[in-house]
Amino acid sequence: MSFTNLAKKRCSIRAYEPRPVEPEKIAAIVEAAHVAPSAANRQPVRLIQVESAEGLAKLGKSANLYGAPLAFVVCADAERAWKRSFDGMVSTDIDASIACDHMMLAAADQGLGSVWICAFDPAGVRAAFDLPASLVPVNILAVGHAEGEWKSPERHAAERIPISELVTKA
Repeated sequence: MSFTNLAKKRCSIRAYEPRPVEPEKIAAIVEAAHVAPSAANRQPVRLIQVESAEGLAKLGKSANLYGAPLAFVVCADAERAWKRSFDGMVSTDIDASIACDHMMLAAADQGLGSVWICAFDPAGVRAAFDLPASLVPVNILAVGHAEGEWKSPERHAAERIPISELVTKA
């Protein structure tokens, strides 16, 4: 499948079958995060792979996981992350989001659904998993076998702004 077709196939899934995700599919998702670029190749991203009932229950207190049997807390180590000298911007959110995007696409490539979760309580996640102060939880990615049908890959023509609005030529 071409990259564009894969990107069009991927959609947010908010209902999952209760069956676990196969280990080889999890490995493919983790590999996608492993090869994701990061600012200045500092590689600050760290993943917490949550698939036990206990871990999912702990994480579920801070975020709606939509019944997914697998979730990744995508974190970035602020001490390892690159800082822009002009204004001090730290690349934690960017690096973690690039890795999360790679993981979503890998999940879709494996026939799995996912949803990128930003609506979560970072303090609750930090406490639940005893994160060190430098490790910032940026995103949560819920993953699993979709319950029901996926959205049409052709939906983008109607659901997205026109390319002419997206791009400004200079």
